[in-house]
Order: sequence, then C-alpha cells, then structure tokens
Amino acid sequence: MADTEARTVTRTVHIRPDLPLTLTESGPADGRIALVLHGGGGPATVRSIAAHLSERMRVVLPTHPGWNGAERPDWFTGVDDLALAYLQWLKDEGHRDVLVVGSSLGGWTAAEMAVRDDGDRITGLALVNSAGVDVPGEPVRDVFALDPGEISTYSFHDPARFGVNPATLTEDQITAQKANMVTMRTLCGDPYMHDPKLLNRLGRVQVPALVLWGESDRIVTPAYGRAFAAAFADARFVTVPEAGHLPHIEQPARSFAALDAYLDDIYPAGTAATDGTGVPTV
Repeated sequence: MADTEARTVTRTVHIRPDLPLTLTESGPADGRIALVLHGGGGPATVRSIAAHLSERMRVVLPTHPGWNGAERPDWFTGVDDLALAYLQWLKDEGHRDVLVVGSSLGGWTAAEMAVRDDGDRITGLALVNSAGVDVPGEPVRDVFALDPGEISTYSFHDPARFGVNPATLTEDQITAQKANMVTMRTLCGDPYMHDPKLLNRLGRVQVPALVLWGESDRIVTPAYGRAFAAAFADARFVTVPEAGHLPHIEQPARSFAALDAYLDDIYPAGTAATDGTGVPTV
C-alpha cells in the first residue's frame, strides 16, 4: 500500500562520480513520480507546480547542475546532457510510468527526454512555455541581451505585479542570478535556445502531451507554442489568458485546471503507477 503521508526531503544522487543531482521530493512517499523541471530562473519558478502536484503524486524537483551553486562538470555543456542525466536517474532507481513537467528550459529538457526514452519510462508529458525548437518566423527572444527588468517586461502579462525589481535584490541574489545565466548560456547559447533537430524528432513521441502556454508571453510566443504542439504525434495545446512565460505563477487556477484535466485523462482516478507492464509498483 502507498505511504500517503506528505513529506519534503532533499537528497543528492550521483549519476556519475563527477555528476551529483540534488533532488527535492514532496508528496506521498510512494506512488507515481512527477518529475518537475525548472527553467532558467531556477527551482523557485516551478515550486508552485511541485506543490500542486504533490497533492496527488510523488513529486521530484531537481536543481539542474550549475544552478544555485549546484556542481556542473566541465563536460556537461548541453540540454541533451540534462535529458540524459534525468533519464539515467529514472533507470538507476527503476522508475516507470513517470509524468515529466517542464517550464521553459525545463520543457525543452522534458521534450529531449521523451524523444530519447527508449525504455518507455515516461507516460505523461507537460510542457509550459517551452523553448527548444526552431520555428521559422517565431524566434526565441534573446534573453542574454536583456537586463533583469527587461526580462520581466517580456515575461509577464503584468510585470508591475509579478516582475522582480532588481533594486530589491541582495548582492548574493544578484551573484547567483549571474552565475545561473552563465550556466544557461553554456547549455543553450549556441545554437541559441534550440536543438536544430528536435522539432522533426517530436513526431516519434507517442506519449500524450500537454503544451500549456501563457497568451502574453513575449519570450516564446503562442505561435511558437502552437508549432511546438503540432510537431507531436498526440498533443493538446492550451492557452492561459492574462499570463506570460510563467502562467502557473500569474494564473495558477487556470493553469492547474488545464493540468488537472490532462492528468485526469491520462491517469484516471484510482489507477496506480505501474512498472511498465501493467503491474502496480506499490
């Protein structure tokens, strides 16, 4: 029987001796895994998604190597390295029937994972305002050319309410943000914010996908999102009004309603996680 007692724990696992992964887990100790992958802003930007999902699933929220001071080996230089690392972790711990949710860079990572998932470990995929593909006429805005205030302006429907005022940041926070941007540039600066082959590969993914998009996003536009969704074999594209690049922060009720509707379809109430053969894992 599943342990339904909610808890939050942080642990470190080593995919390789030089590649530690910091994982924060919440929700029931047993049951279906929801792997929640953050974007360039770090784990804090997806904590509300993790908290929401923890009411029904065992949520794992990693800190990507190189973010918030986490160790990143010199050879770890691409989003494909992120995808392969998380797939290896799923394999090492024997996780199957996994939901992967990713925001922005995390969505790109989730898509790369799904393309490479030869072990059929992933059964659900939710991408939130994801980068990662090349859509003619809809380029991803160059965030490396923007200051923090400009990033907020382009990211939020209501930047005055949800944007971060750089003047309120401490020196430590500013230093951490700069270090995170250095890592992001290393992983996705060239080619900028996309894998040239990913769009054409998405048709291989047979897992039903949710592509959720804030209508006011000016970092990656809704037209970009529609093209992203259309490339999958089975995807639904849902827009969130009055929201930008992080719709789960600006419009949590609308965002989580769309996510819950998707989860209710692919994981009907009362169904337990399985080992991939139909045998429950709990």
